[in-house]
Amino acid sequence: MRKFFFDKRPAANEGFHYRGHEVRRIETFSDAVFAFAVTLLIVSLEVPRTFEELLISIRGFVAFGICFCFLMLVWYEQHVFFRRYGLDDLPTIVLNSALLFIVLFYVYPLKFLSTLIFSDNIYGAGRSPFSIRPGQIVQLMVIYGIGYIIIYAIFLLLYIHALRNKIILGLNQLEVFDTHTKIYSHVILISIGLLCILLAYLIPARLGGISGMFYMLIGPAFWVYYSRRGRIRKRMVLAAT
Repeated sequence: MRKFFFDKRPAANEGFHYRGHEVRRIETFSDAVFAFAVTLLIVSLEVPRTFEELLISIRGFVAFGICFCFLMLVWYEQHVFFRRYGLDDLPTIVLNSALLFIVLFYVYPLKFLSTLIFSDNIYGAGRSPFSIRPGQIVQLMVIYGIGYIIIYAIFLLLYIHALRNKIILGLNQLEVFDTHTKIYSHVILISIGLLCILLAYLIPARLGGISGMFYMLIGPAFWVYYSRRGRIRKRMVLAAT
């Protein structure tokens, strides 16, 4: 997959020169871990023995799709980092290993949450084997929020590490700007995660699930942020030409 994306994209992506020319061992290992994480999403599923069980499996497609998309978002973010900077030093290996550990650890909580949301549609009202007490909803939101924050905090540290090595990597002014853009974007993601955890504690326990809806702030926040950064970047490109 990495070679497919890399071959289809130019060496310089709108001014950012890719330094990860070859797929390194750290990326190959990461791909294997992500593949294993996807396997964990379906490992508990059994071959349907009745038509009703088949329908349940089909209706669970949406929940599985949400989990799969989230894993692919994390994978792609990691892919872009290694393509741009091509780092494989000790700090990068340590941070990447921590990322893979969290991804594997949170596969089942992510699967539980996504299945719980669509449980009535999958199994029928009152027939879901997934259950949670009202007081536990807050705990679930906190567990999910902590994992979300840790993942993007690791990406934040990876980009900060790349910025600290800007001289060794030979980053130009535009590439430094793009690196700062990614750093601030992850700060936004982390801040929204912290807000959701805080709201989970502040609102009544029976309404704890509402705090998860605030993750939808990511879309508007990124639209405003990247629109502004995009205008600044265009001025930088015009000034350099």
